[in-house]
Amino acid sequence: MKTTTINLDISSLRSAYLSGELTPGMLVSHLLERATEFADHNIWIHLASEQELEPYLERLQQSDPVELPLYGIPFAVKDNIDVAGMPTTAACEAYRYQPQQHAAVVAALIGAGAIPLGKANLDQFATGLVGTRSPEPWGACRNSFDPDYISGGSSAGSAVAVALGLVSFSLGTDTAGSGRVPAAFNNLVGLKPTLGRLSVQGVVPACQSLDCVSIFARSADQASAVLSVAEASNGSDPWQRPAPVGRKPLPEHFRFGVPKSDQLQFDGNDGAKALFESSVRQLESLGGTAVEVDFSPFMEAARLLYEGPWVAERYLATSPLIRDNPEALLEVTRSIISQGINGSATDAFAAQYRLKTLKHTADQVWQQVDVMVTPTTPTIYSQADIAAEPVARNSMLGTYTNFMNLLDYSAVAVPSGFLDNGLPLGCTLFAPAFQDEALLSLAARLHPLATHTVGALEDPLTSLAVDASPGTIDVLVCGAHLEGLPLNHQLTSRNATLVEATETAAVYRMYLLAGRPPMRPGMIRDTNQGIALPVEIWRVPADQFGSFVAGIPAPLGIGKVELADGRWVSGFICEPIGLEGARDITSPEGWRGFVASQ
Repeated sequence: MKTTTINLDISSLRSAYLSGELTPGMLVSHLLERATEFADHNIWIHLASEQELEPYLERLQQSDPVELPLYGIPFAVKDNIDVAGMPTTAACEAYRYQPQQHAAVVAALIGAGAIPLGKANLDQFATGLVGTRSPEPWGACRNSFDPDYISGGSSAGSAVAVALGLVSFSLGTDTAGSGRVPAAFNNLVGLKPTLGRLSVQGVVPACQSLDCVSIFARSADQASAVLSVAEASNGSDPWQRPAPVGRKPLPEHFRFGVPKSDQLQFDGNDGAKALFESSVRQLESLGGTAVEVDFSPFMEAARLLYEGPWVAERYLATSPLIRDNPEALLEVTRSIISQGINGSATDAFAAQYRLKTLKHTADQVWQQVDVMVTPTTPTIYSQADIAAEPVARNSMLGTYTNFMNLLDYSAVAVPSGFLDNGLPLGCTLFAPAFQDEALLSLAARLHPLATHTVGALEDPLTSLAVDASPGTIDVLVCGAHLEGLPLNHQLTSRNATLVEATETAAVYRMYLLAGRPPMRPGMIRDTNQGIALPVEIWRVPADQFGSFVAGIPAPLGIGKVELADGRWVSGFICEPIGLEGARDITSPEGWRGFVASQ
């Protein structure tokens, strides 16, 4: 038995699957075992078992990696997003329910071949930016670099699972910064897509008018790959918005806005200030020109989120639980959400009018710049810091994040480098709605320039040692390779094993090909006059598959064959040119029936 080092980046896993070096089953088994090593980080609310994941693996066994863009890619799902068959709790045991269908965004990812490894820990009801507001038995999620520090929230476990190399990417949610703050604190890219870009059907609402699903990944390119799948349209979601056509990329020589120096807040952290200044210089090195802008309308809009009537949406989302069983919520969560009952209709309209004015003012910046950059957070806090001042310091973390959805902007958090204590921080690029791809493109250029501290963990535990004994490839045979027939030895000599005897869909015909012995059939797809033909599926060791295919003479080859039960498998097919001089021998008995009649 040999071992190999497998990187969890999407492109690396795809290469390993295509080469036969790795199978999804091998990877999942290893990751579930590996997850136990980080139990003290409190990453998971529900880590799936191998039995729960078996249906996903069985489906992939019958699928072609080439045809599924996320084939076998493991991901984590924040536990306020539904995964069928796994409980949803929003970190509140009294709220627990068992969804019968996937959230729309989860369904899109699974449809592309991704595997949901489990449900990730979060600040209860997605209320917090710290990652510490999760009650027992789950507890505070811990930073991937230093467990004495906070992971950031509310999408805490989603970020830490990616950072510790347990999944390739993850889903969070982002109403006030929950998809960006944990990215900064765990050295990740955190994409907060345009509000409505991804469906929120099947997502437990926080502020329903402001909620969006976010993506954590180790690089902007990977976040972009996930976005392209996750944005699948869901016609039944009233909150989803289609992306407009004709969106323009950032110009080669772009102008980027930076808040005035006296409006920047780092809560006394000089190292954080230095990292942000470094990010500004790096953007300039990429062809950008810095433009100082007045940040006051953005900051005033940010205060509206929790000081205005939008807290009423959080109250609506948790009632009647907060009304009938308030003790089910943590005190800090309850105290925040309970404020939502106090507002009036006049308060709501007054806030909407003020927000309209603030957005009009803030949007004037786009006449001066193509993109804005800010720190993602002013600083990072220890677990003890948050315990001492849970509300004030949580609010401080939202300085540069709370306004984003209120003002309808797209944003991506990008690593900036490391502080002297080895902890990461980041900056955030943002732009008008539906500039997601343009921001990701710039983030992909900026990220490699991030300042690194000597000795800091630049890429913590993403490369995994996995049992890499050769995997297997299933291949369908219909002629002389069938069990007991003359060419079956070409399979058995390669340690292939018979998986099943079955039938094709009723869309194939069989021909006796012209030429010298041995007799060879050719199977052709014919949707007009085809019938179901008997076939066998053999499981071939991946390291033997190449030599097996190399021995197949033209006009035969390996392609996709549809089975009676709707599956598509790799198997023997015949090129149409091979029918010259061939004889139609189609019958329900297939090749065995023809051979027996001779």
